[in-house]
Parts: sequence; C-alpha cells; structure tokens
Amino acid sequence: MTMSDDREEFARNASKNAAALGEDKALFEQSKKLVLGLDKYDYSYLWSWMGVPIIQMPADVLATQEVIWNTKPDIIIETGVARGGSVLFMASILEMMGNGQVIGVDIDIRAHNRESIESHPMSKRVTLIEGGSVDEDTLAKVRKEIPEGARVMVILDSDHSRDHVLAECRAYGPMVTPDCYLVVADTLVGHLTEDEAPKKRSHIWFKGNEPLAAMNDYLAENDRFEIDPVINGKLVLSSSPGGYLRCTKA
Repeated sequence: MTMSDDREEFARNASKNAAALGEDKALFEQSKKLVLGLDKYDYSYLWSWMGVPIIQMPADVLATQEVIWNTKPDIIIETGVARGGSVLFMASILEMMGNGQVIGVDIDIRAHNRESIESHPMSKRVTLIEGGSVDEDTLAKVRKEIPEGARVMVILDSDHSRDHVLAECRAYGPMVTPDCYLVVADTLVGHLTEDEAPKKRSHIWFKGNEPLAAMNDYLAENDRFEIDPVINGKLVLSSSPGGYLRCTKA
C-alpha cells in the first residue's frame, strides 16, 4: 500500500499549532515558572555543543537552527561570545550547509575561551572581533567581514540593559538582509516581576531595563522587522520568547 505524501499537510499543522501555542497565555505562565525553577540549578549553563559550553536553553538552540536552515545566511553576527559554544554551534550548522561565516563580537574574549574556540574543528567558520559591540571601530571591523551581497543574520546577546540592546538594534539591525532574522536574546526578563528576576547573575536586569523593552522600542521606530508568530510561538521553556524578528524590507 502506497501512503500519500503528507509533508505539506504536516508542515501546515505544525505551523498552525506553533502559532496557537504562542497565544496560550496560561501555558506561557506555567512555562515561565518552570524556567525560573530550573534557574536554581543554572539550567542554561548545563549544556554544551561539541564539547564547549553553549549557555543556551535547548528550545532556543533548536529555534536558531531552524532559522539558519530555512534562511541560509552567509554571515551570522553574534554579540556576546561568552565561552564560545554558541558561535561554534552556528558555525557547525553552516559547515553542514557548506557555506557561511560566524562573526563573534565581545568586549572581552578571555584567553581560555579564545583557545577553546580557535582550537575547535569548527573554528574555520568563526571570526572573532574583540571590542565594544557598538563602538564605531568595532562596527567598522564587522562591516569589513561582510561580503557584498551577503545574506546577514544577527543575534544580540551581550549587555542586556535596555539602552545597550537598543543601541545594538540600531547598529546591527540595518545589517540584516530581507527574509533573514534579528534575534534579541533574553527577552524573558521583560516578562518577570522584580521578585521573579534571576539574582544569580553578575548583572541583574529588571523589567523596563532589559532586552524586551529595547526590542519593543526598536520595533516602534523601525518598520523593517516583524515578530515571527510561528518560530516564537514554539518558544516555551525559552530565554528569548518573542525575540525572533524577521526582516521584511531592504
């Protein structure tokens, strides 16, 4: 017996359910409480990618993989390198696709983290730039690494204060090309009360002075991006719900 090809129907149902999940406010509150409970155990710090700490929630890793595969960027810029797992994860996806480079930008790339990255098999697809992410000399170095006509994706995951993230949106948003994504990380903080905000951090961010506030301000002043209801709808148990923005205009 020959089964009918149901791939398109499967994809339609998945998209429909993802968008509906994103509208389920009660379930989002349950998810938020679970994420806060997991933070007691530094949950996002427990994972690694190909031997290097990635410091991401699994749902965010999968969402980023889907976006990269679907949009095929030539260049992925990430502000905030940390221990390097995230840039190496994205580099490995690009390696499997046979094209592309990740540009990791950080104000302080520590020697042991640089060694982890530069000695890794995926380092050939990583370019590291040390400097303040919105400093003009840093931005000039980033632009120099982007070939003419390249498809560009950006992930903002450095200093999470509202003013800094907004400055990054304004600096890097124009680099994102149509149908590619600007990802504003750690938007979950904008959904937390002051009592709920994680305290086990070198910096503590409270509602109003965090990435979601910056993202909303940027969207209010810029009409090039829209919140993708399908990819964001799936982001329960996530650090970045609502943070995946698709570029709709040149």
